[in-house]
Amino acid sequence: EVQLQASGGGLVQAGGSLRLSCAASGFSFDDYAVGWFRQAPGKEREGVSCIITDGSTYYADSVKGRFTISSDNAKNTVYLQMNSLKSEDTAVYYCAADYRIIASSVQDGSQYDYWGQGTLVTVSS
Repeated sequence: EVQLQASGGGLVQAGGSLRLSCAASGFSFDDYAVGWFRQAPGKEREGVSCIITDGSTYYADSVKGRFTISSDNAKNTVYLQMNSLKSEDTAVYYCAADYRIIASSVQDGSQYDYWGQGTLVTVSS
C-alpha cells in the first residue's frame, strides 16, 4: 500500500527557511515520481516541485531559485527545502506520488493518485 506522510510545516518569518519532509512507503523512487503541491486559502492548488524517476527535478516559476527538492532513498523520504520564504508561500503543502508522471505532467495534480495529508506553512511578513 502506497502511503505518504508530509511534515515540517510551521510558522516562519519572511526571509526564513523551512524543510518539508514526505515520508513514503509502499513504493520505490525508482518507479514513482513525487511532487509537492500547495493550496492557499481561496486559491487553486498549485504544483510547486517534482522529482521524477530519473532524478530530474521541476519547479514552479514562483519558487525557482528558492526551493530545492531532493530524495533520500535510504530513508524513503523526499524533502522540500524552502529558503527566502515570502508571505505568498503561505499555504497547506501536500506531497503526492504516482508512477505515471512524466515531464509534461509534473504539475498536474490530477495525474497523481496518492496523496499525503497536508502540512501548513505560514510565512509572516
